[in-house]
Amino acid sequence: MHVRPDAEGRQPVLILGGTTEASALVRALAPLHDVAPILSLAGRTLNPVTTNVPSRIGGFGGADGLAAWIADNRIAYVVDATHPFAAIISRNAAAACARAGVPLLAIRRPPWTRIAGDTWIEVDDMAAAAAAIGPAPRRVFLTIGRQELGAFAAAPQHDYVARTIEPIGDLLPVPRLTEMSARGPFALEDDIAFLREAGIAVLVTKNSGGSATYAKIAAARELGLPVVIVRQPEMPEVPSVSDVKGAVAWLLDRSSEPDRS
Repeated sequence: MHVRPDAEGRQPVLILGGTTEASALVRALAPLHDVAPILSLAGRTLNPVTTNVPSRIGGFGGADGLAAWIADNRIAYVVDATHPFAAIISRNAAAACARAGVPLLAIRRPPWTRIAGDTWIEVDDMAAAAAAIGPAPRRVFLTIGRQELGAFAAAPQHDYVARTIEPIGDLLPVPRLTEMSARGPFALEDDIAFLREAGIAVLVTKNSGGSATYAKIAAARELGLPVVIVRQPEMPEVPSVSDVKGAVAWLLDRSSEPDRS
């Protein structure tokens, strides 16, 4: 393994972020002397959570651009801590690290699992989710982010409430749309109260896993509401851990190895 220390003897670690795990990993690594974290964000959020480490915002230009950036910046390790549905950047990271000869670790958040009381309709994509709501008009709570809202324009008969971090703009052109701007984590009692008071009939969400937004799943269970839930996409086969603790251990174990270049 070719270790590439920076001017202070630390090994640069590129963290592909945008999740709670990425922010927690940055906080865990920032005070350490062996590694120098660099946080990369896609730039889809206008007001991202701030950190006290170097960061960059925007795309790399595909796998080739990412491989070149890794080489130009003498990155020693890459941690893919992106969202479970960010399949494109995860595939690009796997290809780029293979080309650059740099070790890659993915933090793979386990998906939620159905338990007693859940009424789930599991689908593979947003088009299928829109169809699964059914033809009869319903009050629908969308918690899928902004990027794929347009799929629900194919079902304009419904009354939609969309909760997103950023404004929706014209991404969902339907007659009845209520926007909510909020960032998790969310409390169970708040989501129960909202679903009840808003008269929600069905929840549509991604199976993102984690605890920050699980309250909506538990709230729907509590109220006996159906959930249309999109399965996580397939990801490249790379070394992975399920949490930040595992990622820190992986990095410290590797950064303590002698330079064998």
